[in-house]
Amino acid sequence: MKTKNSGTMSFMGSPNMEDKDEEMSKSVLSAFRAKEEEIEKKKMEVKERVQAHLGRVEEETKRLAEIREELEALEDPKRKEVAYVRKRIDTINKELRPLGFTCQKKEREYKEALESFNEKSKEKSQLVAKLMELVSESENLRFKKLEELSKHIESLH
Repeated sequence: MKTKNSGTMSFMGSPNMEDKDEEMSKSVLSAFRAKEEEIEKKKMEVKERVQAHLGRVEEETKRLAEIREELEALEDPKRKEVAYVRKRIDTINKELRPLGFTCQKKEREYKEALESFNEKSKEKSQLVAKLMELVSESENLRFKKLEELSKHIESLH
């Protein structure tokens, strides 16, 4: 260092300057170290605040996850019940279709049978009326014949 100092001395000129330079270097170095310590201190403070904030964020995330789970737990029974009811409706619809077709077919058959029954009843009523008329005419004719025979027999006597 002395060799260096002696070289500096001849270049700079005086040993006083050298001390001032050294003091200045020390002062700059100490100011630089103080700034670095201050920066490190602020960096640590920011890091602590970020860690605290991250801790709160994690707590909030956990709380939100719990709330979501509670909501899903509330919705699950309804969803299951709704799905079950929809499935039963679909099953019953599948069962109703053939029954509806059977009902329509039976209804047509019933209407056709009722129509046939009514036609036959009407025809029967007409035939009964005709029979009554024929029986009445027959009785009248027989009664006339009997009267004629009776008159003929009386005339013979």
